[in-house]
Amino acid sequence: MSTPARGGESHLHPAPLLVSLGDLAWDVLAKPDTLLLAGGDTTGRMELSGGGSAANLAVWAQRVGFPSTFVGKIGDDTFGELALATLREEGVGLEVTVSREHPTGVILALIDGHGQRAMLTGKGADWELLPAELPIATIQSARHLHLTAWSLFRDPPRRAALEAARVAHAAGVTLSLDPGSFQMIEQLGRSRFLKIIDSIPFDIIFPNADEARAMSGEDTPERALDWFRERYPAALVVLKMDEHGALLEGPQQTRAHVAATDDHPQDATGAGDAFGGAFLASYLLHQNAVRAAECAAQVGGWVVSRFGARPPIDDELQARLAPFRQTTAGVQP
Repeated sequence: MSTPARGGESHLHPAPLLVSLGDLAWDVLAKPDTLLLAGGDTTGRMELSGGGSAANLAVWAQRVGFPSTFVGKIGDDTFGELALATLREEGVGLEVTVSREHPTGVILALIDGHGQRAMLTGKGADWELLPAELPIATIQSARHLHLTAWSLFRDPPRRAALEAARVAHAAGVTLSLDPGSFQMIEQLGRSRFLKIIDSIPFDIIFPNADEARAMSGEDTPERALDWFRERYPAALVVLKMDEHGALLEGPQQTRAHVAATDDHPQDATGAGDAFGGAFLASYLLHQNAVRAAECAAQVGGWVVSRFGARPPIDDELQARLAPFRQTTAGVQP
């Protein structure tokens, strides 16, 4: 049985402007001090926090200054309560269905000494969202809808994500898409994945280098960007390249490169979501893609140099955001 958010709760902004639909889970982050050996033991750093790509993006859009609402499904359990509490604390609006049939998803992120992570995603309630559970009015009144491919790799929740995209497009709401996972693209099959993606009228797409390679079959970011622009000529493509920065090009945006920061990587978990949330917040405010990518690079670099997808905001992050907030002063969403 599924119900609206616990106790009939509806935690919304007066006018939710960025809606992020998809995965909300409980993250278990583990960074061993030494190599993990079968049957062995070692020490390391561990952290528990709310996670999920769509939820992370909503948090970062909110932090950077654009009101956001998360839409998804959570289990009726302690992890679900904790995950929702972290979003409320961030000021993110909630349109959440609570399931008594499926537990909250748990994601295990194993982080190596270079900050790269391998993730094991448990299929929880966030994989069970149904079209009938969508908050249609919220989506129709949004300024922008963001989807992640984690909502497309299986059904459910694929039909719900595709219906949300249809509703948004019909209402004149712009859309963005994060391809999610190169490994999941390969497991689903490139042709099948592209057939699904081709049916979504997205305005912005955020592939990383591995996802761009898996989708395009091209070996270099430049050729992959050529492929994206030819296949999706109406979309702004923002290709994330980790320490090599980002490449972007779109119908009204000539090809541009934005450099990465020189932050030392500690944990890449959630850095792409932080980049996407910061980009969308900045871009929706002032419609300058290069400036938005520069803001996103600062946020992504700050996140990757810390532990977890949503480290507490500090003075350094505030200082990094200050120039971008100045450029949007007086601009109304």
